[in-house]
Amino acid sequence: MADPLYLSLWFPDFSGPAMLPHMFDVLQQFPFSTLRPGVTYASVQPVSWNEASVLERRFSPGISPEEAVVVAADLIHDDYAYVFDAYWDLWTPDETGHQWSLIPSLVKFIVQGEEFDDGTYQETGHIEIDFGLDSLFVQENVELTEETQAKIRDNVAKLVEFTKKAETNTRATSRRLWSESEESLPQKLIARLRKVQ
Repeated sequence: MADPLYLSLWFPDFSGPAMLPHMFDVLQQFPFSTLRPGVTYASVQPVSWNEASVLERRFSPGISPEEAVVVAADLIHDDYAYVFDAYWDLWTPDETGHQWSLIPSLVKFIVQGEEFDDGTYQETGHIEIDFGLDSLFVQENVELTEETQAKIRDNVAKLVEFTKKAETNTRATSRRLWSESEESLPQKLIARLRKVQ
């Protein structure tokens, strides 16, 4: 069964203006879609997810990580969260499972101040990255052929590469790749990749 997949990152100093360079560093590591490049949406959420956004902007074409951080810069508060939408290109099968195309897939970057929503960051990270459903990487319902194997490996490699860069090229002190089910993505991937080797 498909589950939402997340990457959580924690940083040593994440108060006030110190959030900005971390936002920028993480966005800068992201391999933006060539078909739908840049940050396409930004919103600012005060206090908790129950409150109305104080800012929402859509960008077409998308804007650079620098421009996205500038959008949030005037509204930096420890009890605010910031959401940025971007796309990356992942191999996706059509309904038959035989024709594959590189399709822009939505990724949400959720940046949480330490006082936002009663300190939710402790569980979900200062920066939580929502990749959408893990089915994009596991493709459990697709017949395994040589082409399918190559596409799954390419998608997983992109995920692993970004996860590594997000940790090593930023000042993150810890990271966690996780999903909401009891079965973790690494377990699903290991089981699936054993079938494709």
